[in-house]
Amino acid sequence: MARVVIADKLDAETVVELKMRYGSVADMPSEIDKELADAEILIVRSRTRVTKELLAKAPRLKVVARAGVGLDNIDLEECGGRGIKVLNTPDASTIAVAELTIGLMISLLRQIPRADSSLKQKRWEKESLVGRELYGKTVGIVGFGRVGSAVAERLRAFGCKIIVYSPHFKETDEIKSVPLEELLRNSDVVTLHAPLNETTRGMIGKQQIEMMKPSAVIINTARGQLIDEDALYDALKSRRIAGAAIDVYPAEPYSGKLCELENVVLTPHLGGSTTEGQERIGKELIEKLEKIG
Repeated sequence: MARVVIADKLDAETVVELKMRYGSVADMPSEIDKELADAEILIVRSRTRVTKELLAKAPRLKVVARAGVGLDNIDLEECGGRGIKVLNTPDASTIAVAELTIGLMISLLRQIPRADSSLKQKRWEKESLVGRELYGKTVGIVGFGRVGSAVAERLRAFGCKIIVYSPHFKETDEIKSVPLEELLRNSDVVTLHAPLNETTRGMIGKQQIEMMKPSAVIINTARGQLIDEDALYDALKSRRIAGAAIDVYPAEPYSGKLCELENVVLTPHLGGSTTEGQERIGKELIEKLEKIG
């Protein structure tokens, strides 16, 4: 049986299932370098970066399995050169991320975190916490893959007008395809669901934020590197835009300057962190490992 190393936290039932199937499983070992020496399968989430240097410590490695969607934390070129198969679980966390995205929109527009915090401090600030409805708003979706399309499906129930910027999206009667500049200028809510690559890295910078309405808000549950954090901070602090809700960061754990601001809602990369989502990730991961033998 193959030697498996789990570098990041997985659902407990998934770990049990892996141990039953493979026998030799190192679950989040304290000395990962030592365990990698004999590893044939390495399982990671977003925390562990599978670099050329890390791969060099695993001479017998055959598979890198990403329990999640993005592969930007894995050196795909090095894996390809060594004949290491790379797999992920792109379907498993779609619902969880889409629901969090909608939750962040409502939390931001209705100022729910501020309301909760002030009331727990025995302050009744009803007059200063007047919010805005999602109904009737134009929502611009940047990236229209699994999560982006799932967000759009849920937004229809809120009576939103949906516009999309995505190179591979063909517009429908209900959803219009527009250039990024047009999306930014016309959206009340901008939500990011693009993959991270050289084209999308830093795609929302100072110039792009200045195109947005002063009343607009931006949501990012995709990748932290899509947004220039300094530009976002300056725009939020000066009220150039109304607010932001962020679940992903260039470096995690995050404790940066966005934490200073009242008009931003921050969550610690909770996108796929639901009980159901973690179970689906584990199931999809095991099914894919079984298929490659």
